[in-house]
Amino acid sequence: MSTEQRKTTCNRDCPDACAIVATIETGPTGERVTRLDGDRDHPITQGFLCYRTNQFLATQYAPDRLLTPLYRERIGDPFRSIEWKEALDIAAEKLLRFRRESGPASIFHYRSGGSLGLLTLLTDHFFSLFGPVTSKRGDICSGAGDAAQMTDFGEEDSHDLFDLLNSKSIVLWGKNVFTSSPHTIPVLKQAKARGARLVLVDPVHHKTATLTDEFLQPRPGGDVALALAVARVLFTRALTDGNVQMYCDGVAEFRALAETRSVDEWCAIADVTRGEAESLAETIAARPCAILVGWGMGRRAHGAAIVRALDALCAISGNLGIAGGGVSFYFKRRGAFATERLSQSPPPRTVCEPLLGEEVLAMRDPPIRALWITAGNPVAMLPDSRTVERALASREFTVVVDSFLTDSARAAHLVLPTTTLLEADDLLGSYGHHYLGAARPVIAPPASVRSDLEIMQGLAERTGLADAMEGSARKWKERLVAGKLAPRGVTLEQLEAGATRNPLAPKVLFADRQFPTATGRVNLMTSAPESALTVNPLDNQFPLILMALATDKSQSSQWAHPPTGHAVATIHPASAPAGLVDGSTCTLATRVGEMTVRLRFDAKQRRDVVLVAKGGQLKDGRCANALVKARTTDMGEGAAYYDESARLKV
Repeated sequence: MSTEQRKTTCNRDCPDACAIVATIETGPTGERVTRLDGDRDHPITQGFLCYRTNQFLATQYAPDRLLTPLYRERIGDPFRSIEWKEALDIAAEKLLRFRRESGPASIFHYRSGGSLGLLTLLTDHFFSLFGPVTSKRGDICSGAGDAAQMTDFGEEDSHDLFDLLNSKSIVLWGKNVFTSSPHTIPVLKQAKARGARLVLVDPVHHKTATLTDEFLQPRPGGDVALALAVARVLFTRALTDGNVQMYCDGVAEFRALAETRSVDEWCAIADVTRGEAESLAETIAARPCAILVGWGMGRRAHGAAIVRALDALCAISGNLGIAGGGVSFYFKRRGAFATERLSQSPPPRTVCEPLLGEEVLAMRDPPIRALWITAGNPVAMLPDSRTVERALASREFTVVVDSFLTDSARAAHLVLPTTTLLEADDLLGSYGHHYLGAARPVIAPPASVRSDLEIMQGLAERTGLADAMEGSARKWKERLVAGKLAPRGVTLEQLEAGATRNPLAPKVLFADRQFPTATGRVNLMTSAPESALTVNPLDNQFPLILMALATDKSQSSQWAHPPTGHAVATIHPASAPAGLVDGSTCTLATRVGEMTVRLRFDAKQRRDVVLVAKGGQLKDGRCANALVKARTTDMGEGAAYYDESARLKV
């Protein structure tokens, strides 16, 4: 028995993009990964992994992992295992026939974030060349926030993560770092040890509150009102930057918006005290202050308005372009790579991602005949899951590329087994820091499993696109590095050797106070619909807001250890219907659907929320998105997940 260690980078949908050290043992039956650790030499990973990745070996060696292609002619029939040649022959024949008979718009390629490796873009590259085919628009995760920051600043990026050590105060607005970005925690602790004041703003009580000096728990959807209360305090008490007019447009209009209500009126809408709003204003005004915006802020109907209001607070308080300041929603994870070298022909039409189910079902001239799903499980992850499931199952030909028989795979005709994060050969950026990484296979995949690139190349050989898709994973990685990184001295070998900071990313964003907008200045929000400025009262029939949140045990619908039994619904004890106690089983209902849940009481939660874990499987009756109406955010066509009212019933 011999043992060695090999390094790779986690490719799952997480901002931390951790550097992994895998221990491999070689014995009589071959190689096996026996342990996963964080790379101590990586500035962000710092030697530890999240629970989800620590437990990944249970997934890697799960007995239900798919090892051969599965096919059935009709939905409802049992799958049968087939060889790759037959699988790709079937796929090519059907795609070519649909293109010939109905045009490429009859084929829809959907790619999501099940892997954030850059080479998954080669599936887009293939389908752009093959058609271009129908593709998706919008973004269920960050669409509203992306659109907000691009509107305000003309760019979407963040200060260097370690710039938080220069902050006098840090406001975590809707951000649970223990779940969503655990490798930010050591930086926050170090900043606090240096004297930084930490404030959490979130309608949900969670572990991040233990890190902070102050915790504000506003009403769900009350964030715009709270931000405008803070803005009014800043303006009234002359706590704004005296030079704000020099780099911001719309200052007077934003002030007028803040002054449409008194501070007390804004606070009543947000359900916070005036003292809390004033304290928050003083915290933000005490430069430098960094605002870290949680991605959940963009998942409300007025998600863009929320993020724009926070952008405006950062701007008027003088925290833009200074060390220790900034308003961070996203790190530009692909900006260092030459993705423009891939074909990006305009699609003939698009499907709005949050409305995928209903739009696919409604499309005509031509209808969607084939649907190919890469790195995604839309049935579990999109709103109105049952309609999404019906859309997939009703196509003439649905293909899902995955390692497991997910809810989406169960609605498919052809399921193609693909590589795991420990078998990936890829490049990674991060949306939580500026370090780049390379994923290298620490262990070979099973012989009957293929990567997304290999699957596309097999399809390309059968559809006349072999030359366009030619090249090993390493060759494609070299092409993506060559355009922007190589001229700055960064090679693929350097990325493979260890942590490499993106040389294109500034340590301090907008340090020159110049912005790539039409005027070169910040475009402050100057108005908002009345519905964004108020919170509609919940009715007696549905008195709770359903919030399906990420957990430390799962990566979206990828669970470290799939849970069993009923989904857990967490509520304040006073929110329970008469006769129900902690541990009771009852029904969680919305206007969209119902599911059975087990109650957990938490007196630290607000009385108007019910919390469940996101990512549960529909087949197990644990999918919260089956209870959520498909609707879009105010900008960016994101998914408004957190606007569904609910009730509990016996």
